[in-house]
Amino acid sequence: MRRLEIIDREIMEIALRNEILRSEEARYDHRLHGVLPVSQGMSCYEVAGKFGHDATTIQRWVRSFETRGFSGLQNQERPGRPQRLTPEGLETVSRDLRKSPREFGYAQNLWDGKLLSHHIAQTQKVRLKVRQCQRLFHQLEFRLRKPRPVIARASLEEQRAFKKTPQAGKKRRD
Repeated sequence: MRRLEIIDREIMEIALRNEILRSEEARYDHRLHGVLPVSQGMSCYEVAGKFGHDATTIQRWVRSFETRGFSGLQNQERPGRPQRLTPEGLETVSRDLRKSPREFGYAQNLWDGKLLSHHIAQTQKVRLKVRQCQRLFHQLEFRLRKPRPVIARASLEEQRAFKKTPQAGKKRRD
């Protein structure tokens, strides 16, 4: 029987590795396949060479499997950094966002990341950067609304004068 070869082997290897990393089930299966040869007597270094991983990764999978069984090979919750805002503080911020910034003595009519950052620093004594406050809008299911320009409320003549492009059929005089 003729030996099969994959065309564009390097590209397909990258694609296969990306597919394994994309799916949690695929990562679990990949770890199972990494531990199986070790259980059959191969060294972690040999398995690492075949799988394209570092030997310590294979060792970590084997130790995790030995201590926790199959659940040790599944993705675990990663704790990450704890939130700076407490759940109560987050609830307070959510209630505050439902009100106008003017009710808190701010000059703006609409909330934005910069104003929310300032407001949280004043009320919660927690410093969050503007980008994190913008993420809070999304997390709390709020939409950032942009104020309409003044020209939108102007008369039709002023709006026509403001437009950059001339009306159809008319040439612009410079």
